[in-house]
Amino acid sequence: MAVAGVSVAIEAVHENQIQEVSLDGHEILVPPLSMSECLAKSAQKIDFGEEDGEEKGKTTSEEDTEDKEKEASTFQPSLWPWDSVRNKLKTAYTEMGVLLDVLNIAKEKKYMVLAHVQQDTTEPKSATQLLAKKKGLSTAASLLTSGADRLKRSQQEIGNRQQNEFHYELLKLRQNWRLKKVGNAIIGDLSYRSAGSRFWQGGTFEVSKNTTLPSEQTEGGVTNHSALEVIIPSELEGSSYVQVEVKCVPESMDLMTATLRVPDGFGRYPSDAHWQTKLEAAQNVLFCKELFSQLAREATQLKSSVPHVVVANQIITNIFPSVQLSIVLCHSTGKGEKKSPAQPSKVEHNHVLEHSLHQLLREVHHKTLHLDPPQPVTASFGMSKRRRLAGPSAMSRSELKEMADSETLLEQIIKQARHEVLRARTMATIDRLATNIADPQIMAHWSCLNSPLQSNVKIIITSNGYEGLRLTWQSFDLEIGTEGIKVVTKDRRTLSLTFQEKEVEDLIRWQVSQHHISLSQNLARLMGWQILSYNGCSGVGEMEDFATASSIQLVAPNNDRMLSVRSGPTTGLHVFLKIDDKDNLDPSMAALIDPKWLNLSGTFKEIDMDQIEGRNLATKLELILAMVNKKR
Repeated sequence: MAVAGVSVAIEAVHENQIQEVSLDGHEILVPPLSMSECLAKSAQKIDFGEEDGEEKGKTTSEEDTEDKEKEASTFQPSLWPWDSVRNKLKTAYTEMGVLLDVLNIAKEKKYMVLAHVQQDTTEPKSATQLLAKKKGLSTAASLLTSGADRLKRSQQEIGNRQQNEFHYELLKLRQNWRLKKVGNAIIGDLSYRSAGSRFWQGGTFEVSKNTTLPSEQTEGGVTNHSALEVIIPSELEGSSYVQVEVKCVPESMDLMTATLRVPDGFGRYPSDAHWQTKLEAAQNVLFCKELFSQLAREATQLKSSVPHVVVANQIITNIFPSVQLSIVLCHSTGKGEKKSPAQPSKVEHNHVLEHSLHQLLREVHHKTLHLDPPQPVTASFGMSKRRRLAGPSAMSRSELKEMADSETLLEQIIKQARHEVLRARTMATIDRLATNIADPQIMAHWSCLNSPLQSNVKIIITSNGYEGLRLTWQSFDLEIGTEGIKVVTKDRRTLSLTFQEKEVEDLIRWQVSQHHISLSQNLARLMGWQILSYNGCSGVGEMEDFATASSIQLVAPNNDRMLSVRSGPTTGLHVFLKIDDKDNLDPSMAALIDPKWLNLSGTFKEIDMDQIEGRNLATKLELILAMVNKKR
């Protein structure tokens, strides 16, 4: 008797067919089919062409139409074997989708609403809607504005309350200055020790709470009173700066010329000034004192042909003969000083050198903190890379000594002062000569890429109206250093000048005379004249005070006229002309091959260049060459 509710599974026997039996009796089985192969094998057993129950009950007309469709299908190409299965699945999917939509409509009623159709109503007037919207927007805007005003007032009240609050001010103070608590007192430090300074003067200040609160308020309801009271040491009160002055002393060094002169109002700030203003002024005083003490120590240790003088708050040294550099520490507390109407409002001093001094000291602080890291890690700390490689490089004792020596602040500022004096003298000399010498034109092009110890200027000498004729240019470069000036001429010759501005003036005048000869030579070539001789160091004629005169001799194309031009730095320009008659020539000279040499003898007559028409020398020379070359 069978038991109800028991499922019996019938599976194929897991035995593989025998493919081959070897001679030794070993059976070789057929490997089992994979899932895809089994599916393909099962699909081959299905006949998708037969339709159960549809063949029965069909009319003849339906059979005829099906026969026609079968005949038409015979002409179609063979389809994919699984195409009929796909079509049936697609149809079933479509029917299921339609059934799902019907169920959703019938169950939830989201896609179908049964409601009474309203009659057409008249639209409200647009003006009424606009007024309603405008009223709503104005109400919302007034609410937002009133809320913003309340927030602003509350923030201002909080800010005013915090400004006069001790702990809030103390927090702002700690963000910018170093503070520590000693007992019940709060002590701060103004020194530059954290920046690498080795100046040991005390820069401590005390911070306490200000108990005297003012009752007045300024405009806007904000008081200038601070809740902190800063007590600064007496030696750091007031204001100070380092004054640098370069001046000419005719006879000898005069110590009285560097007397301290404090401008009116210097060092005075109101007693109720903010604590930040007081601390910045005190730290500036400390920095200036450190700078001056460093310079004074170096001035006493350096050896010089003219010793440096350190007197009280003044350092005086000679940078050039009759040129004096004075460095003065100006410090004023603003207490007990009366205004003097005779004192100038501002003392004339060199702002560039003062800024350089501040930069040099800050660079020393930076180098003290930022030492080179040891490479390798076993090396001593703070040694430079070049010094670490001294052993492997086998450096000598002199090289090591030169490496150890470094320029002091005073030496660096003296070099910068010398360069500035040389540059100012050179600039003044060039401007004076360019103004006094109308012909030719002297143009100076200063380079914008300079250093504190070197400047370059290119001087071009041209004639007005002949700038396009590049061959007539006379140019040279000046490299202004600290001890002298290096000159590079157009033909790449190098000259060395001292600090005397007279040498620069002589050089420019000599180049002007060379320009006259170069201009004559190039104009003669353009107009067909022949150059008979050129002498860059002429020993004939009046002797020059400096340098040498140059001369050139030109022969006309007809070989019957000769023009001689002589130009010197001090004697100026002289033009001589000689016209020979062919009938009076010496017959013994007829054997010469080139007839231009027949004009060597004879008398030259000087031409008065002031009587020749023309705006400059180039125009006059061109007119002379054209008129002399004209046939009689």
